[in-house]
Amino acid sequence: MGVLDRLSDIFDFDVSRPRKKRKPMQTVDIKVKMDCDGCERRVRNAVSSMKGVKSVEVNRKQSKVSVSGYVESGKVLNKVKSTGKKAELWPYVPYNLVAYPYVRQAYDKKAPSGYVKNVPQALPSPNDPDEQFTNLFSDENPNACSIM
Repeated sequence: MGVLDRLSDIFDFDVSRPRKKRKPMQTVDIKVKMDCDGCERRVRNAVSSMKGVKSVEVNRKQSKVSVSGYVESGKVLNKVKSTGKKAELWPYVPYNLVAYPYVRQAYDKKAPSGYVKNVPQALPSPNDPDEQFTNLFSDENPNACSIM
């Protein structure tokens, strides 16, 4: 029985031991100020050496680095900052996804074309009288005035 006990110890699967959960596949976008090819190469090499990174795309014109893989956004951000560059998570969203793109907080002159800052939008209250009158004659309102 010594051989069977030894084999059972080798192939023992302990259910009570927690397994490492794999990080989900995601894309992390980071805004990094890059001036030259050397800066771009330094950032690309630093991020591509990380464990779990599948692809790295650098767009120097937009100051954007996109990292795809099984990574955490905080760790990627810290790795980029370790190169000596100022970095932050990508603060912009496409222009067409924002209800009011020209509000003071959202509009940014430094943003790439077609993008505005990702800020919470101050939408009007549905109980606001101006909003009620606007919705009263809207084509999307099925209970709109039928006289017209």
